[in-house]
Amino acid sequence: MYAFWIYTMFFYYLIIRIAALCGHAKARALITGQAQTLQKAEEGFPYNSPIWIHAASVGEFEQARPLIERLRREQPNRRIVVTFFSPSGYEMRKNYDKVDDVLYLPFPTRRRAKKFIEALKPEMAIFVKYEFWPAYLKELKKRGIPTYSISAIFRPTQRFFHWYGASSLRLLHCFTHLYVQDETSRRLLAEHGVHQCSVAGDTRFDRVGEILAKGLKADDPRLRPIQDFVEGCERVIIAGSTWPEDEKLLAQYIENCKLEIGDLGTKLLLVPHEIHEKHLHYIFNLFQGRFVRYSQATKTAMLHANVMVIDTMGLLSSIYRFGHTAYIGGGFGVGIHNTIEAAVYGMPVIFGPNYHHFREAQGLIDAGAARSISNYSELKAALNTALDNHVEIGAKAAAYVEAEKGATAKIFDEIFAI
Repeated sequence: MYAFWIYTMFFYYLIIRIAALCGHAKARALITGQAQTLQKAEEGFPYNSPIWIHAASVGEFEQARPLIERLRREQPNRRIVVTFFSPSGYEMRKNYDKVDDVLYLPFPTRRRAKKFIEALKPEMAIFVKYEFWPAYLKELKKRGIPTYSISAIFRPTQRFFHWYGASSLRLLHCFTHLYVQDETSRRLLAEHGVHQCSVAGDTRFDRVGEILAKGLKADDPRLRPIQDFVEGCERVIIAGSTWPEDEKLLAQYIENCKLEIGDLGTKLLLVPHEIHEKHLHYIFNLFQGRFVRYSQATKTAMLHANVMVIDTMGLLSSIYRFGHTAYIGGGFGVGIHNTIEAAVYGMPVIFGPNYHHFREAQGLIDAGAARSISNYSELKAALNTALDNHVEIGAKAAAYVEAEKGATAKIFDEIFAI
């Protein structure tokens, strides 16, 4: 099985190399970034025995962030290195000032894993959620370096628990300890002989709490156009990380609202997952031009629009405060985006049908704070109910998030106790 994994990764790497040669920007960034990391390893890293934290991309990094920032605050002399596999993750966080270095993870062959770990000499390694790289885990185990998994979640459908997944299951024994999100994961691991495991919860709940407390202040000038746009409106929808299928349904809802409630009776703050010009042109046609772009907003333009498209990065987590209901995109594709980022503000949450791999989405549904929809009629009913009862339903959302906090403290106290 391990040999199969090696061959699979070899072909994946070959495809990435070919894509890079053909000019694919992300593939080229990945190849170049990994080469730069290996070059740094050859020259020698300018720090000793760092704590190494690996996140696949931005979402996993946000799960690690509460741990990183508490460590930097309470034990400032410890060195910290973060690695990414995703170019988007690296590009967004390469200048993060709470760590000593941000690197691409070299492609996970035995030789590269050995070279990287030998040069880095980490005090410990922490992998976030779904990161299980055999070459790295085996090398860390061989060298006796404490290795942890945080905010991990396991399901019976994963490869570890099938007849063909015996070698993958053995990899989990390379971890010194696995901190999982829920009791279901702990029990599943125990049933398969993995006992160095405990339930800590999901550090993302701590992260969204920090965003709520430390995010952009209400009087921040970056938020002023949004404040002006929604001022006086009692039905404001925040749609976060949307894709075309989400946007089609939302456009239909807004058009019907103009007929049923009044032209500007309902307003939508739309934050697309992709903000390149081609997609913005698609949105322009979808909403028949009846929207204003955040970057081009003027008071005059806002008077005649019931949709504002946020065409810049980094604002979503701070603008949920201006809404009465949140729609989270991605549920008609591979899976929904961050629901608790909205729920922490005390607002109902709605999303598409592909949410079953997201524990927090099911938790919000069980708490009576969220609904999943599959078509326009369901969206219309869910939005109307949420907007009409946003205070009561939103209180349930906020209470659910509050009850789930505490994972960071548990993990920190066990791993970094002095």
